[in-house]
Amino acid sequence: MSHLLHIDSSVGAESVSRQLSAYFAEEWRNNHPGGGYVYRDVSAQPIPHITHPVHQALVYPDSDHGQSAQEQELTAAITNELLEASVLVLGVPMHNLSVPSTLKSWLDRVVHPAHMVRPGKTGPLSGKKVVAILSRGGSYAPGTPREGHDFQQSYLKAIMEAIGLGEDLTFVTAEFTMASAAPQMAHLKPLAEASLANAYDTLGKLAQ
Repeated sequence: MSHLLHIDSSVGAESVSRQLSAYFAEEWRNNHPGGGYVYRDVSAQPIPHITHPVHQALVYPDSDHGQSAQEQELTAAITNELLEASVLVLGVPMHNLSVPSTLKSWLDRVVHPAHMVRPGKTGPLSGKKVVAILSRGGSYAPGTPREGHDFQQSYLKAIMEAIGLGEDLTFVTAEFTMASAAPQMAHLKPLAEASLANAYDTLGKLAQ
């Protein structure tokens, strides 16, 4: 049975990444009425940064290394949610050129030796469809002044590939999201609208 895991990481309740991930989830559920669905908001309910005992337990799972029962349960819940998913959608705004620390805390629970794969090989998390929805206040495309400053998509691509989630990984990006708020970016509103419309169109097709 198809099963969707939906992760949001934006601090804004009306953020572009949240709107887009909600749209994908709604379309996917409409197209897969018998499918399972789990939602986790790592901004509203932050996952604690890993401690030394948690890190040691992830690297050397034969012992809990003194981590609390609560920490064990949290890691197990996060891992099981991902293992059970056939589709993963991530709502990811750009924070200071990279991903939110709240999403990094989620990733730190699932990126460890048991899930790592060699290039060209598969692992426990392989075979899933991953849709990473990115939002940015500006643009980091080739030819723009900030080309090369994008550590959002490049990081996610590398980390997803490291744990076997790079085989069916699609990035959907909405750019210039600050154009409506920043006066100096007002002339970029048409580009922002076009980028958003394209994101919705792409997500609609991916949710089939």
